[in-house]
Amino acid sequence: MTGDERAIRKLVETWLAASTAGDVATVLSLMADDVVFMVPGREPFGKVAFAAASQGMKDIRIEGRSDIQEIEILDSWAWMRNYLEVTITPAAGAAPVWRSGYTLTILRKTADGRWVIARDANLLGEAKR
Repeated sequence: MTGDERAIRKLVETWLAASTAGDVATVLSLMADDVVFMVPGREPFGKVAFAAASQGMKDIRIEGRSDIQEIEILDSWAWMRNYLEVTITPAAGAAPVWRSGYTLTILRKTADGRWVIARDANLLGEAKR
């Protein structure tokens, strides 16, 4: 495993841990300023919309598990195919919601050597438990 692949895997671990902790600032730091997210049933959106949606989820607990299927790196660009399982637990004891599925993520290496998410296609759907 190369140093770049380790760094990308660490980015995913950091994203999941920060999401569980409700640390929006850390999650935002893992994205390029011009990031584009694509999810089913919604127009693509960027970092500002992601941040606004995250602020509205302060009372929601998010826990995730990642199984990276493949990572390909070409110079300062990389793409990753990942299988995610996410549990979303609303406030006030409401029943959790489970989502699972694949993501296809394009990453870019910044001038300071950090990897950030540039594009993300999230195909998670509701899962039964």
